[in-house]
Amino acid sequence: MENIEESSPLRITPTVRALSSALRGKRENVPDSSQLNGERIFPEPEKLWFKESSAKNLRNRDFLSPTTMLNTLYADGQVPPSVMSRVLSLRGSGILPVAGGEVMGEGLRVRVDRAAAFKAVLADGATEYLKPSSQKQGCVVLNCPALHPKPNTPTPETLTLGQLRTVLLADHMGALLRRQGFAVSYCPTLPEDSDIVTFLRALGIDWPTAPANWTNEEREEKIQEALENSPYRERETERSRRTSGGGGGVGGGGRKAEEGENEGALRVNLKRVFQEEGLLGYDPSLGTCLAHRDSVSHLAQLDRATADCTLAMATALHVTSCQDEFRQQQIAVLWRASGATHTQRHLVCGPVKTPGSHLTAAQYLQLRRGQMKEASEMKYGDQVEGQTWDDIIRVMTSATVRFELLSTVHTSPVTLDLQREGGVSTKGPRGGVFVMYNCARLHTLFDSYERGVEKGLYPEIPDGSQLDFSALKEEGEWLLLFNYLIPFSELLDQSGQALDCEGGGARVNIKSEQICKFLVSLSKDFSSYYNRVHVLGEPLPHLFNQMFCRLHLLRELRELYHSALDTLNLPPIRQL
Repeated sequence: MENIEESSPLRITPTVRALSSALRGKRENVPDSSQLNGERIFPEPEKLWFKESSAKNLRNRDFLSPTTMLNTLYADGQVPPSVMSRVLSLRGSGILPVAGGEVMGEGLRVRVDRAAAFKAVLADGATEYLKPSSQKQGCVVLNCPALHPKPNTPTPETLTLGQLRTVLLADHMGALLRRQGFAVSYCPTLPEDSDIVTFLRALGIDWPTAPANWTNEEREEKIQEALENSPYRERETERSRRTSGGGGGVGGGGRKAEEGENEGALRVNLKRVFQEEGLLGYDPSLGTCLAHRDSVSHLAQLDRATADCTLAMATALHVTSCQDEFRQQQIAVLWRASGATHTQRHLVCGPVKTPGSHLTAAQYLQLRRGQMKEASEMKYGDQVEGQTWDDIIRVMTSATVRFELLSTVHTSPVTLDLQREGGVSTKGPRGGVFVMYNCARLHTLFDSYERGVEKGLYPEIPDGSQLDFSALKEEGEWLLLFNYLIPFSELLDQSGQALDCEGGGARVNIKSEQICKFLVSLSKDFSSYYNRVHVLGEPLPHLFNQMFCRLHLLRELRELYHSALDTLNLPPIRQL
């Protein structure tokens, strides 16, 4: 049993659950867990404890059960000795080891055995902490309506900032879902060598392409035939009986514009589709629509993207802007009317606002690239030339853009400061550049250490099992382990869990901003620690244990940066 516990990665959620179980004891020994005089009095298990994260609170506790919670369990909040004993002796697979605890004014606080936790995480490498805690199965098609032809393939000059936000979000979600084990494909397929593909590659986005002369006509004909034979197709007699309703075509004009040239065109009653098929969360004003050529092309692309799914069912995740949400709901219901039975969810992005200016995606990227080049030249002078610096500026520009557009809750608006003085800098916690800069500092640290080894100043880093991790006493060291290395795995789990949620309608809300926020917060705490602590000390044998413990921690922190940046398709830069 001991070996199992040691080999199981430490996790925050199982620890909180175990603490809750220890505090509650057997249900029959506590007040009724549902109601008293008609009122619910007993807290949910997950609300009994919370994990501390601030440096101030972590000085005296790691987990806290607040006094308000204790009062619901025990008279006057007095925790019985038997319960305290249960809490303090807590052990189990994946549970952080408890060192001590006591009841204070704020509640029951518990401290983790930090030396044991450092050893458990760092001694054999933190690989298990850099990937999701469990692997999932399934096929997900990330559909980006902004990239579909209408009727022409979009260009960087026609792509709006709101649409660019959806493309970046789809790219990020794909990387996260792949990490969790999902088979991921992207829609639509774009013409290779097109301007939009070149633009996306400049941002590190590898979108699927096909030869410029490739067509999807066979699938389009199949979709057209399916719609013609659909039970939801509106016949001429039904149409003549209608007196009102949302009769616009998918992406087309209103009813007046349809008269004449659209006479006799294929029309589908979308309202009947979502009512009879039991689809929740769709706009009740969808009404009927015309199946335009663009719409059929869109459905054929979706059909192609789901064709390679080895499982019976795929999930199509439509990543769209709030401006395009209604049209995408039409497309989704039209696809259902054609016979597609795949699960469809809508990930809707809020608008991108640029007070005082109006920029296309191409102009925005050009602006940020120019600012990045200017900032680099001011700092490094004539060194900023050649392919290496071109690559650095490209990655740093991509980092700036991604963090600006993805650090906000996806349903909320993003407001960009496009003034030149609001540009990019490594100074201060300003998003992508700040994150990349601190990642590069870790590379510089290990390059310095390796040079020290070559000069004979330091020995090679020993195996973690040979080190005494109780030497890690700096509060910043525990902060980095407890707030970042240990919880990262559970952070990676969240996007797949959101997709698994049943019900709730067409929309899905995913905490897509959390990786960016995690990296910025990590960079603030790492920067504070790195500025305060001299990691590579004097080459004296009695100082080596602490130095090597710190190097083990920072080496895993470097891998944590790489793993998190990889979900944003941002390669680390080794030196800045």
